[in-house]
Parts: sequence; structure tokens; C-alpha cells
Amino acid sequence: MRVVLLVCALLVSVAVPASAGERLPKWELTPTGVTAQFRGLSAVSARVAWVSGTQGTVLRTTDGGATWKSVGPPDTGTLEFRDIEAFDAERAVVLSIGPGTDSRVYRTDDGGAHWRQTFQNTEAAAFYDCLAFFDPWRGLAMSDPVDGRFRVQATFDGGRSWRQVPDSGFPPALPGEAGFAASGQCVTTAGPFDAWLATGGGAKARVLHSGDGGRHWTAAATPLPSSASAGVFAVAFRSPGQGIAIGGDYANPTAPGPAVALSHDRGRTWATPGEYPAGYRSGVAWRGGTVLAVGPGGSDLSRDGGRHWMAFDSGSFDTVDCTGSGSCWASGVQGRVARLGR
Repeated sequence: MRVVLLVCALLVSVAVPASAGERLPKWELTPTGVTAQFRGLSAVSARVAWVSGTQGTVLRTTDGGATWKSVGPPDTGTLEFRDIEAFDAERAVVLSIGPGTDSRVYRTDDGGAHWRQTFQNTEAAAFYDCLAFFDPWRGLAMSDPVDGRFRVQATFDGGRSWRQVPDSGFPPALPGEAGFAASGQCVTTAGPFDAWLATGGGAKARVLHSGDGGRHWTAAATPLPSSASAGVFAVAFRSPGQGIAIGGDYANPTAPGPAVALSHDRGRTWATPGEYPAGYRSGVAWRGGTVLAVGPGGSDLSRDGGRHWMAFDSGSFDTVDCTGSGSCWASGVQGRVARLGR
């Protein structure tokens, strides 16, 4: 989606307070030395993470955030890298957003020492928001609708080349419907074939699901609000069967919600839990059975798959990502990058 404003407001979670003596995690900020806004984040391990953002900035750490190295593609200072997917400390794919030719994909195989541009949008109506991978070879990049249907590019060689998924596999987009390039999480995958797209802006906030690697899609409405500034901003699945959608209204960040919906049937149906963070949240990630949610107004966690929530940090973050081993990172405005501590 064309515009995602920066909103800094203190949000209050509708959640059960932590019990006496209960230890909550905390974000431990790491010094990046820059002021870029990082909406792109890829956690590789406790020691390795990549972030991407404004002014063509891409940073990488290999020592747990003690130091960060600027490794972005050259001559890209006018681009906004809203999403990045890293496979290890050396290999990563980064997406820039924007109308027309500003939407691009670059890949590095040597830790950012060299990059190759592997995709550049040529359609004036297209605007790429985010990307995700099933494995180191197969991935999808999502654009806002073109001619009434969402536009998706697919790769089968790790982002070295891309080809358009046929429009015939998509249901019609709603008037005004699009994705939000707020956290690099408007498309996600789980398992070898399941993928989901998050939308807003239309009459309903929806999640589109593909069970065949991105060739064919169905749409399901969620209970989240939808408007030009509201909808599902991020979607994440712990397994192909269990997922969470999160968002709200970035132009009215303290609106009471609901900001969360849960699915237990591959995204066919969505329901609001009894508790949820109050207001806008832009990023979400699974850490085992625990869910972490972040936004400009703070961070929340749910230890029971999204049914009950506790606020644990009031700092501003745009996105969050966790590894399979439980290492979690968050990033956002003014060069803020943090690792989750205990």
C-alpha cells in the first residue's frame, strides 16, 4: 500500500496483568549507529540478523547485535527496503517498495559485499509490499492489485529470478483493497506449500490462502477493521493449521480494536479472542506456542497462542521475527533494533 505513516502513541493492552513474581521478557537494544527506520527484519540465529529500511539501508550483525555492519546495495539511497529474507549470514534477498520501477528485489551471496538486482517492476499500477520464502529456493513477492487482482511474483531459485503467478489463480480484489508495507509481514508461509496474504483498505480486512505454493488462492474475511488506513498488517502461522492476523488502524492507533484474529483451519475462518492488544500493532511472530506482537505503541505477548495477552514493553517497534530455536529480534524507528532477553 502506498502510504504507511509513522504513528507514535502509547497503547494499552486489554490483557490480564502479569501475576506477582512473573518474569516477563524484555527487549535489549543494540547500537546500530544509524537513524534509518527498519521495517524489514530477518532473524537467522541468536548471533545473526539482518535489517533493512529507509535510505537504502541494510545492516547485518554476526555477533548478537554487539556490532552492525552496513551492507546494502550500492546506489540505492533513494529506495526504501521494507522487507528482507535471509537464509544465513551470507545469503539474503531484500525488497524495495514503491510505484513502478522503485519496486525491486536484490540478492547477495557474500554477506552484502556484492548484490545483484534480480527483479524490477515495470507496471505503473503495481506496488510491491513484502516477500516470504517456503525454503531457500521457493518464495513469493506480493504487490497491491493490478487490474482488480493481487499481483504476485514467484521464485524457484532463491530469488535469483522471478516470474508472475497467473492472475487467474486469484479471487477478485475488493475496491480499495491492498497490502500494508509496514513490517514485511503481509505475506507469510508455513510448511512446503501453504502461504497467506494479508489485506486491508477494502470493505473487509481479508487473508488470502494458497495451499499449492502460490498458484491458486481463496479469500477469507477477518473481524479486524478495514479502511484506507486499517486492516490486517501482519499474518503469521505456527503451522499450516494455526495462525494469527494482527493490525488495526495506523491513523487511529488507540482505537480499541479488535486488533487480533486467530485461525485454526489454515485461514479459512478467523475469530477474535477474548483478549487482545488494544489498538494498532504492525508486527507479529511465533516463538514456539508464544506470540509476540509489536507496534509503535509497545510490545505484547501471549503464552497461549493468542487467547490472552500481556504488555511487556512500551518502546516503538515496527516488526518482529523469531528463529525456530527461539531467538527473537525487533526493529523500528530511529535505527532501533533489539534482541529479546529474559
